[in-house]
Amino acid sequence: MRATCQCGQLVVEIEAGYQTDQIVACHCLACQRRTGSPFGILAYFPAAAVKIAGVAHEYARAGTSGAVFVNGFCPSCGATMWCRTELKPDTIGVPVGAFADPAFPAPVRSVWEETQHDWVAIPGAIPHFPRGRS
Repeated sequence: MRATCQCGQLVVEIEAGYQTDQIVACHCLACQRRTGSPFGILAYFPAAAVKIAGVAHEYARAGTSGAVFVNGFCPSCGATMWCRTELKPDTIGVPVGAFADPAFPAPVRSVWEETQHDWVAIPGAIPHFPRGRS
C-alpha cells in the first residue's frame, strides 16, 4: 500500500501484503485541528512495516495522557502523513485519506466522541468511546 501527500514528494509505503485491523476514527479537538475536518481517521501499522521517503517535518505535542504525540507532515503541501506516540512506540498511524482508496476498510472504533460534531455519525456496529479507548 502506498500513501502520498498532496504534492507527491512525501510517500509512506506499507510492506507488501500487510493489512491492518487497527483503523480508528478520532474526534478529539487536536485531530480536528490537525486535519481541518471534524475528525481524523488513522490506520495503525507496526513501525517495521512502514517505509517513509521524502522530506518531512514533525510537530510534537503532549496528548491528554501526557505522552508526546508526533505528526509527520510534508513541508511543501502541509499534508499529515504519519502520527506516532510514546504510548505505542512500535506503531505508526497513517491517515486513511493519504491512501486515496475509497475501498479502504472502515474504522474499527470511534474515540473522543464527547467532542464529536453533532451532525457526524460513524456507521457500523463498532465500539464508541466518549474519550480514548482506555
